[in-house]
Amino acid sequence: MPLAERTRPSGSLSAAMRAGLAGLLALAVAGCGGSSPAPSATLTATSQPAVTAAEPTQEPAGFSPTGSMTDARGYHTATLLLNGLVLITGGYGNSGTSLASAELYDPRTGAFSPTGFMAQGRAAQTATLLPDGRVLITGGLDPSGDIPVAVAELYDPATGAFSPTGSMVTPRGNHTATLLPDGRVLIAGGNDGSTTLASAELYDPKTGKFTAAGSMTTAREDHTATPLPDGLVLVAGGMGDLTASASAELYDPKTGKFTATGSMTTARRSHSATLLATGLVLIAGGKDAHSNSLASAELYDPKTGKFTASGSMATARAWHSATLLTDRRVLIEGGSDTVLSDGLASAELYDPAAGTFSATGSMGSARDCHTATLLSDGRVLIAGGQGSYGGFDYSASAELYQP
Repeated sequence: MPLAERTRPSGSLSAAMRAGLAGLLALAVAGCGGSSPAPSATLTATSQPAVTAAEPTQEPAGFSPTGSMTDARGYHTATLLLNGLVLITGGYGNSGTSLASAELYDPRTGAFSPTGFMAQGRAAQTATLLPDGRVLITGGLDPSGDIPVAVAELYDPATGAFSPTGSMVTPRGNHTATLLPDGRVLIAGGNDGSTTLASAELYDPKTGKFTAAGSMTTAREDHTATPLPDGLVLVAGGMGDLTASASAELYDPKTGKFTATGSMTTARRSHSATLLATGLVLIAGGKDAHSNSLASAELYDPKTGKFTASGSMATARAWHSATLLTDRRVLIEGGSDTVLSDGLASAELYDPAAGTFSATGSMGSARDCHTATLLSDGRVLIAGGQGSYGGFDYSASAELYQP
């Protein structure tokens, strides 16, 4: 989720970010300043039974409402756990500060329930499912003034509790976190509160420690990082040097190095990147170098290291979500089509076989900066986000998409 340009009054934004927003009306990062202390991390919830992977439901195709979250939030995370539940953490609430609360969604009941508190409030953080079933939470912006933090913690589904783990080498928000084949997690880029970062680091679950992992060829935030079938990680686009970038690079876990690969056909940030069943990566939407929302899409081919155009969406959008469905199509929904506009309710499907996008109805609520999570039964849970521009208007509502 982007750290800039959405309903933020004040905060510790970098000079680069402020310069990049010059001339725009009251735009800002994913959250706002505040001094309220974060709740204690001692509150826990009882462990939840596993949710058995069910046969695809027979509901009509399209969107339908489900239970609401216990807290309204945007710029949060949503992670499908090994037991089939979905963990929701942090984000910004309507008080204007980042949240420490977390909750679980149960697809069997359609209900959300609290599951303890993180050690501190955070938004624009990352959440990564580890091979052992725990979830690593890293970085993000704290509730006291939008300051990026280095603190990391682990969520254990067996106890419903968060516990501290090592701190990152560098405080950062608006970064990426990618699970590697060997179980380590690659943390890359982001912003430390004053500078867009090129640095990267690795988290090792065996030691609970972070170590420096060299630097990307380009400093970037609001980018994407996609694990490829061959174990490499494709890092693409984002904002660096005050504008959107078309550059892309590959991280090789075996050598620990980043190397440049082909550039995208269009500079973009706030976009989506989805690994397709074919091994190609679909890049869609985002903001161009002039902060205009994009409808264009392109494909990255790991075999050639090149990007090629792949049609356009029906609607230009950024801050949207993209989810690979069980039938290999990609669901794209929500987002915003201009910087100062309300969120979008429209949705569309990308068909890899045809290379085209087609409409697939609309969500019950317009939203951007939300989450979309593929459930074990093939449905998609869409939760939270921001519906209208201006002030703090985050939503607690959620809905389900049936392919």
